[in-house]
Amino acid sequence: MSHCSPDGKAESSTQLLERFRSGFRFVLATSEAEKKKIYRLRYDIYCDELGYEEPSDAREKLEYDEHDERSLHCLIEHRRSGKAAGCMRLVLPPPDHDCRDTRLPLQSYAGQSLTHEIFHPALLDKNEICEVSRLAVPLSFRRKSLKAEIADGIKTSSEEFTLDEKKTFPVIVIGLFLATYALVGITNRRHVFAMMEPRLPRLLSMSGFNFTKVGDNINFHGKRSAFYIDQHQAEKEIHAELLPLYRHIQNELEFQMEELPMPEASVY
Repeated sequence: MSHCSPDGKAESSTQLLERFRSGFRFVLATSEAEKKKIYRLRYDIYCDELGYEEPSDAREKLEYDEHDERSLHCLIEHRRSGKAAGCMRLVLPPPDHDCRDTRLPLQSYAGQSLTHEIFHPALLDKNEICEVSRLAVPLSFRRKSLKAEIADGIKTSSEEFTLDEKKTFPVIVIGLFLATYALVGITNRRHVFAMMEPRLPRLLSMSGFNFTKVGDNINFHGKRSAFYIDQHQAEKEIHAELLPLYRHIQNELEFQMEELPMPEASVY
């Protein structure tokens, strides 16, 4: 597989992924400033653009909820501009000594739809389950095809980026899922759940991310259903060309986890 660069030369997927790796960095958001950057990005997408959520802080333009305090947050930053290019969170059940609700978020709002006889959060070890949610990529890092942009002469909000930079933007979503698998492994989890529209798992399967549908369709901001993936199996099935990027993300996040102060509760 190859891509054509602006000068007409063919560019391999390996070269494209390498340029993505050098152009973006993965940040485990632990400081208030880093988390606000994520909450502001989520506001832009989930509140302003899509209208899915009410703002948690309308004045500051932030979107957050009660699950954020027990989540690991990952931010993808564009190195050159410092802009937030994407984010996701990994929601972990609270520890055993915590008396709060120990269910994953999707068990609360979609519990009746969970129908799989094996891959159900209530049937799996609580210390090995987690939920990925609040994936977001800002409009400036999404684009139509370069061919269409050039043909139409359209000026978009992403015109501050070069054509070479724009070519790496589709990798952002893949990077978010690679970051998910990395964090799941680093935290010694295994069973990953997510609520997704049907189209997304099909697209992800092309990169070797094979999710299993474990719930009936429900109307939750459109047609959605619960999906499951085994992190151990996902690591084995990642396409070979993505492995160098995955190992890079894994090393980057693992180093940041090691630098975190104890106790662990301060992370979530």
